[in-house]
Amino acid sequence: MKKIVCFPILLLLGSGVPGAYAQKKTAATTVTQQEVKVVPVVKVAPSINLSAASLVLAPGMSKQERKAAEMLLEEVEKRSMVRWPIEDQLAKEGKTSVVLGRRSELIRAYPELANSLTTNNADKPEGYQIVCTKQNQIIVAGNDARGVLYGAGRLLRLLNYSPATVSLNANTAINTAPQYPLRGHQLGYRPKTNSYDAWDVKMWEQYIRDLVIFGANAIELIPPVSDDDSTSPHFPLPQIKMMAEMSRIAADYGIECWVWYPALEKSYADPATVQKAVKEWGDVLRQLPRVDAVFVPGGDPGHTPPKDLFPMLEKQTAQLQKLHPGAKMWMSPQGFTADWMNDFYQLMKAEPIWLEGIVFGPQQRESIQDLSAKLPKRYKLRFYPDITHTIRAQYPVPDWDFAYRYTLNREPINPRPIDEANIFRKLQPIMAHGFLTYSEGCNDDVNKFVWSGLGWDASADITSILTDYSRYFIGADKADAFAQGLLSLEQNWRGPLAVNQTVQTTLLQFQDMERTATPSQLLNWRFQQAMYRAYYDASLRSRLITEMAQEEKAMEILRKAPLLGSVSAIEAAKQALDRNNCSPSIFRGRAFELAEALYQSIRMQLSVSKYKAIAIGRGANLDLIDFPLTNAPWLNSRLAEVEKLSTEADRLRMINDILNYNNPGAGGFYDDLGNPYAQPHLVKGTSYDDDPAYLQAPMSGFTVRFQDNTARVSAATFAESLHDRPLEMLYTNLNKNAQYRLRIVYGAEAKSDIQLMANGSYTVHPMRAKEMNLQPVEFDLPTSLTENGQLRLSWTRPAGLGGSGRGAQVSEVWLIPVTEAPASATKPL
Repeated sequence: MKKIVCFPILLLLGSGVPGAYAQKKTAATTVTQQEVKVVPVVKVAPSINLSAASLVLAPGMSKQERKAAEMLLEEVEKRSMVRWPIEDQLAKEGKTSVVLGRRSELIRAYPELANSLTTNNADKPEGYQIVCTKQNQIIVAGNDARGVLYGAGRLLRLLNYSPATVSLNANTAINTAPQYPLRGHQLGYRPKTNSYDAWDVKMWEQYIRDLVIFGANAIELIPPVSDDDSTSPHFPLPQIKMMAEMSRIAADYGIECWVWYPALEKSYADPATVQKAVKEWGDVLRQLPRVDAVFVPGGDPGHTPPKDLFPMLEKQTAQLQKLHPGAKMWMSPQGFTADWMNDFYQLMKAEPIWLEGIVFGPQQRESIQDLSAKLPKRYKLRFYPDITHTIRAQYPVPDWDFAYRYTLNREPINPRPIDEANIFRKLQPIMAHGFLTYSEGCNDDVNKFVWSGLGWDASADITSILTDYSRYFIGADKADAFAQGLLSLEQNWRGPLAVNQTVQTTLLQFQDMERTATPSQLLNWRFQQAMYRAYYDASLRSRLITEMAQEEKAMEILRKAPLLGSVSAIEAAKQALDRNNCSPSIFRGRAFELAEALYQSIRMQLSVSKYKAIAIGRGANLDLIDFPLTNAPWLNSRLAEVEKLSTEADRLRMINDILNYNNPGAGGFYDDLGNPYAQPHLVKGTSYDDDPAYLQAPMSGFTVRFQDNTARVSAATFAESLHDRPLEMLYTNLNKNAQYRLRIVYGAEAKSDIQLMANGSYTVHPMRAKEMNLQPVEFDLPTSLTENGQLRLSWTRPAGLGGSGRGAQVSEVWLIPVTEAPASATKPL
């Protein structure tokens, strides 16, 4: 074997003396060729040590610019224990400094800085430039006061922190301005939220500061009178006082303060009611230090015809502009009926001068493209995307597994970076003015920062946004891993949970981060949120697999009832279904610990009983961590009925009915419409990527089973269409000579009249109240409907209704050949 003689190589970084040790002799080392390892040389970017730097401020800074400087100093100190002194002159040569201020003022005070600054983007609002000079000065030059604020925020995200050390890549050179004028988030201090109602002023300022650091320039507040309870056990201050404090914080930072103000009176046709509303709104608005705009939703909540709403809002606008000169009025046609939408467009043709713009939000029956096309060009259009809800929402999670729907429910910790980016980019061509997102708490924290990042730069890479978020909030050592972990949490929700092995991998990744986390990281609420979800998801999947096996074993026993005897089979099946026979998931306990940690750190209310959340569906999913995930409750209730029968024959007959629940008989068809993977005859419509709001496609829903959980999973889940779009099924290659019976279980989440038509002309049943009891209804179909081998079924609710648009909900459909199906398959259970 050939021998190679290797000498150690010493690399001098920054010595400025090439080959300084070239003549130094060392002892030779003999190794075999197989032992030789090629070690790549990693180029380390030069950095500027700012641990002893000073902060130089432009002369004559405004109150908002000084707030930016305060933010920079305080956040650097939190992360490094370094407090920069403030100086009023540029540092002498050889001393590092950070220079902060408005571009024009910096150049006026320090002309020598002009050579380091470019004129590109210099006229764009809120833009800034960050540049490192050869003299180790870091210049942060804002185009205006907000540019100073966002430049300081960007610098905070770029700095490298460690105890007693702050540094910056010496090659840093950034010149940027935001793409959208409005980039904000609704922050409602009210009982309905799952955390916000417990935050004190200090916590609110920190959160608003966090949003600002990542480019947000607006917040939206909610008044004391809304569709909420009047108080919360968590309130540290009365609502109006906290609202005033939050408005003050917005004023201090120089960002916009909006107020979401619902019109809740039953009728504004009465002048006395209008006068009362003007007074009540005025009493609130005059207590706020800053108001830039008021947004009045047409619905959700409130339900006022536009012909009455517009005159009332004109009076409110006159008052608003007296109290807050320059403030603007916005409104949305949310929840409007078709007739009201027509009236709305007629009113808009007159181009009322008191109205600044229109908001596109949830529960709007038309797409943002249609809305934009029909509005006069003078009006701005603002987006109000729901980033906080996962179901019964403007943008639900696509094809979400029923186990998640039942347990995590409507407001879980929900990082959805890929979905949110898809929604943003799908609507980006229409979103001219920008957005203020709809939020119900900090459960959607990651989504807020995705929207802020894309609002600044719509072409930004999502992984880069998440890495920036993770680096700043969690730490540089976890930046890449935590960013990938957030992406993995979203993948946990893709496809059937029972076969989604990503869930286990995601938990292992977070456990790796947990083992190496510092004490401060373990106390970090954003770290705790992601950990909670990883453990909760893994616990849920483990239990789902166990309960599915239990159900299958029970069904296998019941199939042997003719041999075992019905009584013995029933007892054995009940034993198989007993959840006490299974140990809880090893991940469950850690989820409880993290829930407690989140209550302590961020006042997150993940339980009604333990943390006084307002409702289970409002983020209190810890209360659902043991909720049954299979048909076991239904099966136990059915077996209890079987036990009451007096004869063996009757008991065996009913057991056979249970076993054949979803059997349509030979030549028949069964669709479980609530299961995205068991609905072969559902007409799908547009893809999720093209239509994330499901305006032109059926989506999945479920009936809440918290009180009575004895419904079958297939009956409690459903497919539904929105507004006037029909929910359709199409059968092909049917037996042309057979007569069919149709059996239907209707989804019972939203009350509504419903009509069923076949082949576009035959009325299977007229418009009538939908059955809400999850029990099958049956209809015999004439042979003429299927004589060509096809059948199209179409369900609709009354046309033109407003509100949420929900109601056409169908859970299960059997198409049964009457002459061929066994008797047990045609008998409703």
